[in-house]
Amino acid sequence: MAAQEFSFDIVSKVDLAEVKNAFNQAEKDLQNRYDLKGTAAEIELGEAEFRLTAGDDFQLSQLRDIAISKLQKRGIGYKMIVQEKIEPAGGMTVKQRLTFKQGLEQEEAKKLAKEIKGMGLKVNSQVQGDAVRVSGKAKDDLQKVMANVKAMDLPYEPSFDNMR
Repeated sequence: MAAQEFSFDIVSKVDLAEVKNAFNQAEKDLQNRYDLKGTAAEIELGEAEFRLTAGDDFQLSQLRDIAISKLQKRGIGYKMIVQEKIEPAGGMTVKQRLTFKQGLEQEEAKKLAKEIKGMGLKVNSQVQGDAVRVSGKAKDDLQKVMANVKAMDLPYEPSFDNMR
């Protein structure tokens, strides 16, 4: 009887249902803010982004603070939010998009796989698309990899999927 091999994937993604929940909370918060009533301040939900529009940079920063705080309360960390450049919009307003990191970039995945191999544990790691698959015969080794990856200072928040 062959020894069973266990595996999991390390990915970087946000839960889009939580993004929608955060958007709904941010909308309610915006409606209740007296300092933003009657202004051009607006938050829109895109496919995987927030589109912020405001009358000036100060209002935009207020809007961004509301959106980011609601996202963080829903478990979406700051490292997963990409703040794009502030741009002028029509009618004397400014706009900004907040997008979310989805998947590991190829270079980040390769670097992570190399780090895992350097841990000295009896596990294999390989890049598979926008994820890193880690496999091994001992569940303890896999749990050590998870703990080490969580402790790393990465430019994204890792999550673990497909544990088998």
